[in-house]
Formats: sequence, structure tokens, C-alpha cells
Amino acid sequence: MWVLRTLVRAGSLAAAGPRSRAMPSLAAATNARQLRASGAGTAAAAAALGARTRQYSETRPASEIRSQHLEGNNSGIAVILMNRPHARNSLGKVFVMQLEEVIENLQKDKSVRVVLFKSEIKGVFCAASLPMPTIAAIDGYALGGGLELALACDLRVAASSAKMGLIEVTRGLLPGAGGSQRLPRAVGISKAKELIFTGRQVDGKQAASIGLVNDAVTQNDLGDAAYQKALDLAKEILPQGPVALKMAKQAMNRGIEVEIASGMAIEEMCYAQVIPTKDRLEGMAAFIEKRLPHFTGE
Repeated sequence: MWVLRTLVRAGSLAAAGPRSRAMPSLAAATNARQLRASGAGTAAAAAALGARTRQYSETRPASEIRSQHLEGNNSGIAVILMNRPHARNSLGKVFVMQLEEVIENLQKDKSVRVVLFKSEIKGVFCAASLPMPTIAAIDGYALGGGLELALACDLRVAASSAKMGLIEVTRGLLPGAGGSQRLPRAVGISKAKELIFTGRQVDGKQAASIGLVNDAVTQNDLGDAAYQKALDLAKEILPQGPVALKMAKQAMNRGIEVEIASGMAIEEMCYAQVIPTKDRLEGMAAFIEKRLPHFTGE
């Protein structure tokens, strides 16, 4: 949750049939500034949040964040919907606290295997990070803090007409919630410096060409082409082993921070956690029996 709290404190810029549930605001802020919104940091952040007593006022702010669990063939996919139209999803205190609570609840929900982040405001995006695979669907503007939160997701899909950029220097600031660290890891140090030093905005096609997003798609009449593409990607991930996915994510996120020998050791530790699972036995049985596996996340 560190990235979310930093965005609020620092005032970082942001772009102006299923069952759904509105999430109440989380009133008691916790001191999680040392936690990072990826890998083991998310689990520690959840523990820190759970350790605090929640205090709700009698009058709760309107819900700016909703979680939606898809059903049918899409069961196992959760969508975090962001809706703060008066501020174009900019990262206000209520917005961030409600987003933290949604993330905390999804961390505990064993039925969720993939999470998509989507704006309910046409042309505007904002997002965050979880231990399971996360996909940011960018159908409009993702500037400053909006792009920093998209960078905290594992995968990013954008409409070709979307606009992205870390524009903080144009306001006398610098990216202060992970942008200066995650952008170089996504596009390389030289290109990241160019984008941050100039405050330049790039469209979806340009973003795909430099590796900022995984794919760019032509926008449709409904304005949700990136979301539809992200949903297709989520469907590809959905049948895979949930424990294996989480461990693979952790191995990559932690391993990229260290030299190769330490990274191999991290991989070995993550691999060891998958060996005793029922999912591994199911995967091997399905292979021998020439059938599709049915993973339960155990």
C-alpha cells in the first residue's frame, strides 16, 4: 500500500450480469510507507492493515471504488472499477483508502485468480498491485500518478489513442510513487530518462513500441477496447495454477532486484512452495491422463 499512500501525501498527478459490490471507505490510515506494492510487500501490507482497528464515521463518503466478480466462463476474474468523476480519478484520500480496502479483500479471496483494473470514467485510468496477476486496461489518459499505478500492475493493455506519461517535472515535481524506478525497468534507463526529463506523453502505439504496455488496440465505439483485450488476456491466465502463478510472480518480482545467482536462489525457494500443493499433483495427473487440469489453488 506504500505506493498509494505516497501518492496522496506527495500530491502526485493522475489523469484527470456479474455481481458487484460497493466497498466502504477505510477510515484508519496505517503507517505502511516502508512496504512496497509488489511481491511480498503486498502480503505484509495486508497484515499491517488487518492489525489496525477500523473506525467508520456515521456518514461514509460515496463509493469511488467497486469490485466486480465476473461469472460464468469468466468466473475467477475480478474487476476493480474506479469512479471519481469530479476529479477524473485523481488520487484523493478517500479514493486511495477505498482502493486499499478492495485490495485487502481481494488478497483474502481465494476464488480470485486474475484482477483487472478499469476506469468507469470514459477516457481516464488509474490502478494498483496484488499478489495474483494484475492487468491494467488503459482506455484513455494515464498521467503522473495514474501511470505510476498502471506500472505497478504486471501487465498493461492500452487503446492506441490512450495517452500516458510521467508529467511531474512539468509541475516542478518528480515521480514519487515508484515511477522513477518502475519505468526504467519497463522501458530501459535511457528511454525512461528521456520520458521523465521531458514530461512527454506517448500514445498507445508508441507505448507498445517501447515496451511500456504489452499491447495496443484500436479504440472501439464504446471506448473499452483496452478492457476487452485485457479480459481476453485474463481468460488465457485463468485456467493456470493459482499457486504457481503467485509464486512465478514473486520469483520474477524479487529476482529482478538482485544478481542472477541470488535470483536463482529465489526461484528455488518459490519452486519449493509449489511442490507440496494439490495443484501440482493435479497438473501431473492431467498430463498423464491427457486431459485439462482442474486447479483449486491448494
